[in-house]
Amino acid sequence: MLSTATPAPIRTAALLAAGLLLLTACGEGGNTGAADGKKAEGFPLTLKNCGRTVTVKAPPQQAVSVDQGSTEILLSLGLADRLAGTATWSDPVMKGLEKANAGVERISENRPSSEKVLDKEPDFLSASFASTLAKGGVAPREQFEKLGVPTYVSPADCVGKDNTGGGDGARTAPLTMDSVYTEVRELSQVFDVPERGDALVKKLRARVEKATDGIDASDTSLLYWFSDSKAPYLAGCCGAPGVITKELGAKNVFDDTHDEWPQISWETVADRNPDVLVIGDLSRTMQTAESAEKKIEFLESNPVTKTMDAVKNRRYVLLSGQAMNPTIRTVEGLERVAAGLRDFGLAG
Repeated sequence: MLSTATPAPIRTAALLAAGLLLLTACGEGGNTGAADGKKAEGFPLTLKNCGRTVTVKAPPQQAVSVDQGSTEILLSLGLADRLAGTATWSDPVMKGLEKANAGVERISENRPSSEKVLDKEPDFLSASFASTLAKGGVAPREQFEKLGVPTYVSPADCVGKDNTGGGDGARTAPLTMDSVYTEVRELSQVFDVPERGDALVKKLRARVEKATDGIDASDTSLLYWFSDSKAPYLAGCCGAPGVITKELGAKNVFDDTHDEWPQISWETVADRNPDVLVIGDLSRTMQTAESAEKKIEFLESNPVTKTMDAVKNRRYVLLSGQAMNPTIRTVEGLERVAAGLRDFGLAG
């Protein structure tokens, strides 16, 4: 589920002016790529990303990450000193990254304007969602690329996914953690720290294996609620919640829709009566019932939802928004849901 606010209108003149400043800065004794001033081996680096060819001339030294998920990958790779700014946050930073994150400027809690991004004179731009770097988002990728700023979007948001129909898109094939691992490895290659990417993927794989060891939740049904109480955004079959559900052998009560986060009525939810509610606990304030506390208050007072078995038995598992998105924190989501099902006696 995207964590967005309506961005400021894109002003072409400002884009061009900021771009000229950026290109001038790059041409006047800027970083050559490697931290020691020497040209890094393997650069220029070219890779295919979400239908585009991206060329990075040298390892970035002043990158901007405009989505929290992408930022947390870069912080996990030990690249805080090469981040000039971050934006679009729905949750507190991932545990263990607090110190690294504190040293990186947050240019906006939501989607920043293109001017704010270009003010940081970035030499690389990364995002978790295709819509962030598109019309209606910060700015289309080609706008930045024309100004000499290479861009990168998480493969998890475009591989096996159709983003042309509006909303949060629809999955044409189930997401797997391999897309997340690909993002980790490719970003580590872009920043010329491939060994860190391999180490992080190895650690994530080990956590998945540990969380799912011996578990069987085949008789348990789940519902994932990201945000909004009036027209709730609930998980379809095949995004990050689908990864969690499949790994546990459980069932998503809305696995009959391929939309990433369809809006479904509470009457339909009550009819399907899930065993467990997986609830997004967000710190942002964009929509109704963002926090888990507000969500639970709604569930236990609404005449339609309060009769559901999961509500009457208070079978709630609380997750960060990032754990419900296709990020490295999907593993955190898997761990917490697995622990919750075991606590409820609903998984072997």
